[in-house]
Amino acid sequence: MSLTPEQIQGLADHVLNAQQTAQPIPMLTIDHPELSVAEGYAIQGALRERYLASGHRHIGWKAGLTSRAKMRQMGVAQPIVGFLTQKMAAAPGSVIEVANHVHPRVECEVAFVLSADLPAEGCTVEHVLEATEFVVPAIEMIDSRYQNFKFDLASVIADNTSTARFILGSNGMRLSDLDRKTLGVALLRNGEVMATGASAAVWGDPAASVALVANIVGSVGGRLEAGMTVMSGGITAAFAVSPGDCVSARFQALGNVDIRFA
Repeated sequence: MSLTPEQIQGLADHVLNAQQTAQPIPMLTIDHPELSVAEGYAIQGALRERYLASGHRHIGWKAGLTSRAKMRQMGVAQPIVGFLTQKMAAAPGSVIEVANHVHPRVECEVAFVLSADLPAEGCTVEHVLEATEFVVPAIEMIDSRYQNFKFDLASVIADNTSTARFILGSNGMRLSDLDRKTLGVALLRNGEVMATGASAAVWGDPAASVALVANIVGSVGGRLEAGMTVMSGGITAAFAVSPGDCVSARFQALGNVDIRFA
């Protein structure tokens, strides 16, 4: 690594302040052009420590940039991961304040709830199928804290993969009852269909995305554990939201989930 431990901690504080104040900052590579992916995860790890110290509880992980649509939208080609805490969760139908965020955008996902630990290395789809208790429809609200919604891979990893809030539906189903690769979904904003897609857009198979998350998390010293929630990745491109918007993700067979913004 080119950064010192003190610089890692300082950048974690810098990112945390942007998240807490909803004030955009330049991407970290402006001042640290040699910032690596490994250093991005080191900053994310220091950020997670700050969240836990302030009363958050680590309850899961999320995949980022696993769909071709998101890769094209963000101009990158490598999937990434971020952490989830219980305070990031919002109840279906509840209201999220837009003013508390910098660039709030929404996307629809399939969320996995695990009943067993996943391997930290060499995790496969078969491992994921065996360890998944059920899946639920989900909406993720991402929020890059970088100016003009522009970032590179190391910077977005340091910003916890743009994680902000997530909303899980109540209609849990077993994977064996679904065709996990062809699950259709429509993302609506104020009743207007913004995008449609199928779950195969997420790394060919959402379960394959979860296996990828397990392996990436394992490579940085973590593990996907029983009871955790895993957001498998956005099926469509992400869309901006404004006060007054109502967003709904309507999944074929799996059900719906809604969230409002003020």
